[in-house]
Amino acid sequence: MPIPQRVGVISRTLLRENAYRSIRDAIVDGTLQPGERLNDGELAQWLGVSRTPVREALTRLEETGLVQTKPGRYTMVSPLDVQAARAAQTVTAAMHELAVREAVPTLSAEEITAMRAANARFAAALKADDVDAAIASDDEFHNIPVIAAANPALCAVLEQFTPVLRRLERLRFASVSGRGSVALHDRIIDLCEARDADGAAAAARDNWMSLDPRVDFGLTADSSAP
Repeated sequence: MPIPQRVGVISRTLLRENAYRSIRDAIVDGTLQPGERLNDGELAQWLGVSRTPVREALTRLEETGLVQTKPGRYTMVSPLDVQAARAAQTVTAAMHELAVREAVPTLSAEEITAMRAANARFAAALKADDVDAAIASDDEFHNIPVIAAANPALCAVLEQFTPVLRRLERLRFASVSGRGSVALHDRIIDLCEARDADGAAAAARDNWMSLDPRVDFGLTADSSAP
């Protein structure tokens, strides 16, 4: 199993959470490829930790759908799966719809300005074909109403399901099909500024539901086969 070259990247505090996030991010950004077999010893060496937090991280990642295991045979990065993408998309869209609806009444002018700035960075990153920057800016844009909503349960659901979509969105943002998100973001911002909570919430949902795993990601119904 090829592993990243950096060694010992995790501090001795919060080992379990850091191991989880590091492996998750490596799956999301494609460092660990769909279908790739995972070895807990090699992952532990990369992260500079014992095998225990790595095994705990892999268990959590299996619960989120990013890892598959068959006891005694293999642990692997889950293949891209249209059904899993659809399920994650529906839940994620609903959570962002709720976040925007709850956030709009209290969004400040500064927060709306920050959403515009994040979308400008998003557009610039897409134009420059910088997928990492595009995803970071998109996260920043959507996180503003999520944070403003101040709903821990909503955040917990997004923490679980967003990574499933994010590794697929890397493919979308690398293609022309991702350019339409800029205009969708602008519509969300305009409706937030107008204090149209229902309209902004619907626009946020439409933004997330505009993704088509079959088209944007090139997935088919049997893409999950090992």
